[in-house]
Amino acid sequence: MAFKVGDMAVYPGHGVGVVEGVETRDIAGSRQTFYVLKILENGMTIMVPTSNADAIGMRNLISPAQVAEIYDVLLERDVALDKQTWNRRYREYMAKIKTGSPYEVARVLRDLFVLKGDKALSFGERKMFDMAKGLLLKELAIGGGQTEAEVEARFAEIFKD
Repeated sequence: MAFKVGDMAVYPGHGVGVVEGVETRDIAGSRQTFYVLKILENGMTIMVPTSNADAIGMRNLISPAQVAEIYDVLLERDVALDKQTWNRRYREYMAKIKTGSPYEVARVLRDLFVLKGDKALSFGERKMFDMAKGLLLKELAIGGGQTEAEVEARFAEIFKD
């Protein structure tokens, strides 16, 4: 997948960014070309080798049709939760977030919300809930042509106790 300067892209675990440039650099004796990706959430700049972007999971933003599918995932409540220890759950959820798939991130967010109804989340799980929510928030807003406040309101509706 080729990105151009100005394109929006999603980098797994960090969220939506804008391609600010394409640079070629000499690294360890070989020339490599990189996407310079600036993450919108925190202003962090990431250099992604163009040859490795697909393998890393860098991808285009979701489409409006996919936005509706993500909301469907978030609205599901009939999910079987593993009764494993919090640290195993944490590792499993973190692996899902790192895939970069908006569907996997939505499942993590939904599962943690459902779990929160059964028992208190650990500190790490609460942070992961916030991380998953933040990753989805910006992408759903941009992909669905809405403001972040509108998506926040939808989240509040979906995740009301």
